[in-house]
Amino acid sequence: MTRVEDTLPPCPECAGEYTYEMGALMVCPSCAHEWAPLADSAGEDPGVVRDAVGNILADGDTVTVVKTLKVKGSPTGIKSGTKVRNIRLVQGVGDHDIDCKVDGIGPMQLKSSVVKKV
Repeated sequence: MTRVEDTLPPCPECAGEYTYEMGALMVCPSCAHEWAPLADSAGEDPGVVRDAVGNILADGDTVTVVKTLKVKGSPTGIKSGTKVRNIRLVQGVGDHDIDCKVDGIGPMQLKSSVVKKV
């Protein structure tokens, strides 16, 4: 019998061994880092950006936010289901690879792991 800890990869940020799956993402309970498993992207071009469910994103796409996000300086943040039009794919800070303008918030960068292609 194999244990769950033996089959899931350790956290790439803190090397924590108690990772778990949450939808299409892996989560580390120690440092709260979320990432897409490498098995899904094996053998692909490293420049390909995928959304939370695995769809390939491109410049100019429209996406929706899949979970409510806190935004520094905004009392409401970005609610789940918010549409973001005309995205640009960039090499941003950390995991932030989408440059966009969110209605009511302004220009910002998002992680591709928190959006879904429309």
